[in-house]
Amino acid sequence: MSLGSTDRGLLTSDNCAVIFIDHQPQMFFGVANIDRQDLLNNVLVLAKAAKIFRVPVILTAVESKDFGGNITPQLLDLFPAQVPIERSSLNSWDDRKLVAAVKKTARKNILIAALWTEASLVFPALQMLEEGYGVFAVEDASGGTSKTAHDAAIRRIEQAGAVSVTALQVLLEFQRDWSRKDHYEEVLAVMKEHCGAYGQGIEYAATMVHKAPACRTTNIESTAATPLESDA
Repeated sequence: MSLGSTDRGLLTSDNCAVIFIDHQPQMFFGVANIDRQDLLNNVLVLAKAAKIFRVPVILTAVESKDFGGNITPQLLDLFPAQVPIERSSLNSWDDRKLVAAVKKTARKNILIAALWTEASLVFPALQMLEEGYGVFAVEDASGGTSKTAHDAAIRRIEQAGAVSVTALQVLLEFQRDWSRKDHYEEVLAVMKEHCGAYGQGIEYAATMVHKAPACRTTNIESTAATPLESDA
C-alpha cells in the first residue's frame, strides 16, 4: 500500500470510504468469535464515525429476501436515504453495482466490515488489493462462524497486504486532535453510548470533574448526509 494515499500512514475523512457487507440477521446468528452485542456496538461506532466525518458509506446485502434478512435497522437508520446494494454473490466485488459505487467515491483506501469474515470480507478484500486499493479490515465490526475461521481470514488478508483496524481506532483516527472542536461533542457521544468503560470514564470526567450536566440523549442522526446519500 502506498503511503501517498494516506496522511503519512494515517486515515482521514478525506482519503477513505467504508463498505458494510451483509450485516443481516441470518449472518449475525452465525457469528461465534465475538459477542453479538459487542459486534453490533462496534458496527455502530464505525457507522457513526463515518456519518459524523462525512465519509462515503456503501451498504450491501446478500439475498435479503430469501436468506439473509434486511440489514440491521440501527445501521439502516443512520443512512435513511441510501438503498443497500442487493447481491446474490458471496463475493461483493463480483457485483458491478458495488464496484461502480466504490469507484464513484474516488477513494483508494477502503474500510471493510463484513459478516462473515471468512467469505464476505476475505473475497472482496483480496481482489481489491490486487486492483491497487488500500484495504483496511475493521476486525471487530466483522465476525466469523468460529474464532479459528475469523482469525485465519484476518491472517490471510494481512499476508496479502491488508491492514487490520478496530472501529474505535477509526473514530479516534478521524478525530485525531481533541483541539479540533467541529465534531468533538458528537465523537464523545458515540464513545459514551457504545464504548463501555471508556465511555463511562468520559461521562465521569465530564460530570464529576468538569461539572457538566449528566448526558441524557445522544443524537447524530441530524448530521448531514454523506456524499453517497446525497446522490441516492
